[in-house]
Amino acid sequence: MGTVALAIAAGLAPGASAAAPPDTPDSDRAATPVLNWSPCPGENGPMDYDCATARVPLSYRDPTGPQITLALGKRRATDQQHKIGTLFFNPGGPGAIGRVPRRMDPALSARFDVVGFDPRGTYASTPVACSGNPADDAKLFPEFPITEAAEADAIRQVGDVTSRCAQHAGPLLSHMSTANVARDMDLLRRAVGDRQLNFIGTSYGTHLGEVYANLFPQRVRALALDAVLPPREWTTGIKPGQQNEPYVYRVGAHLGAETALNTMLRDCAAHSACEFGEPGATEQSLRRKYDGLLTALRKGPVDITDSHGENMKITYQSLVNRMMGALRSSNAVESVTPFLQSVYLAIRNPAATTSAKFPVPALPRFSPAATDEPQSATMAWHYAVACTDSDNPRDPRAVGRYARKAEAAAPGFASAWIYSGLPCASWPVTDPDRYTGPWNRQTANPLLLVGNRLGDPATPYEGAVSTSQLLASARLLSVDIAGHGAYGHESKCVDQAVDSYLTELKLPPAGTVCAPDRRPFDPPSGG
Repeated sequence: MGTVALAIAAGLAPGASAAAPPDTPDSDRAATPVLNWSPCPGENGPMDYDCATARVPLSYRDPTGPQITLALGKRRATDQQHKIGTLFFNPGGPGAIGRVPRRMDPALSARFDVVGFDPRGTYASTPVACSGNPADDAKLFPEFPITEAAEADAIRQVGDVTSRCAQHAGPLLSHMSTANVARDMDLLRRAVGDRQLNFIGTSYGTHLGEVYANLFPQRVRALALDAVLPPREWTTGIKPGQQNEPYVYRVGAHLGAETALNTMLRDCAAHSACEFGEPGATEQSLRRKYDGLLTALRKGPVDITDSHGENMKITYQSLVNRMMGALRSSNAVESVTPFLQSVYLAIRNPAATTSAKFPVPALPRFSPAATDEPQSATMAWHYAVACTDSDNPRDPRAVGRYARKAEAAAPGFASAWIYSGLPCASWPVTDPDRYTGPWNRQTANPLLLVGNRLGDPATPYEGAVSTSQLLASARLLSVDIAGHGAYGHESKCVDQAVDSYLTELKLPPAGTVCAPDRRPFDPPSGG
């Protein structure tokens, strides 16, 4: 972090307390950032958006104290004469790059300047890191264990990183909660001259919208939240004692992945073109076939050859992780079932060479084996937010107990998701300014939520339903697909509803369910 770390080191130490925030929004006590937009630096930088930096408080309890820097990007509205204002967005994570402004539908790109920013602590904003080596930070996310020995190794590996994280990361680590990102966004709203916020959030970005709506309810113009993260489950739980559960167990992403898998198998059984299918197949028979793959791979890996002629070793964990990534797409039944069939054939006849004539599903970006990703402190950024937002058990062994408890309901997915919360059991700091409710403050305008009702493998549809009932004023738009997120790539019905909401504040009728533009195995558009 260099000179930036030295500049903020004089501020609050991790976990230090200060005077309680005032009754009025604490971002109001901070100076409005000055945004000097200019072409983005770098010979290979994109030329269709501008960049700027903003100075914001390290701690909103000390708004005139040490500052950090946020990196922003902006695409100007194509119809400046009829511009409504600025549309902010967050693509998820936490820890996903945000400063590259998303390309919106023409209806939005005409009427809004689209602004993205790298949240505090990430990428080109003032960053945090648990060590000086990005590969060391990646150890926060080990391969999920399936034996007691592997679990012990994972606990030691993660604990080794978290034990030195606070000292290396410095004061910013204890000011990384979503509430502080929401306060930053409120300053940015003021900096661009908007009286109220327009925002699109996807996945974790929906939680940023939920927090903003309850910290600054009268400053909400239009917040569209796609792939909804339920706020109570993410932070504290709903029932007494749930604060001792891993946050990932409370959110239940493993159950969403299970629903998405069953949707995929049902679609496979219904189409003769599905390679994993067979004559007379049903969803149930294909589920038994899939479970057989898991059982076999727990005994040992198999080898297949990918479409480039490269030999690939498929383990139990890599199959589960590839499935979790593939199920984020509504097209999973077409893209992933040929891979499953190749694994099935390799298990039946390990002596033969099973050649895949299709792309093998990629490992998720955060997977420790996803070596094609550039090295960065992404995992430190992710947990710096997730662990300070949420309550978790402080015994790392409890994480494994919850994973095993959930396995019957979601084989493989339960361990993959729940062990991902292991760093929070030994995370070294808290953020005293995190937000844990209430979640039903009346906003100036209603929010629009979007959920995929046939299975979302990261943010289950049930969370979108409960959140729509929890927020004081929200409308849920359901989509008849599986996958993670829908706006901008799945359904003209969804796109038109979101565009109309953001431009005209017009909500779709209650109970609206959108159909996808394309069903599994339909011909390509225009074909």
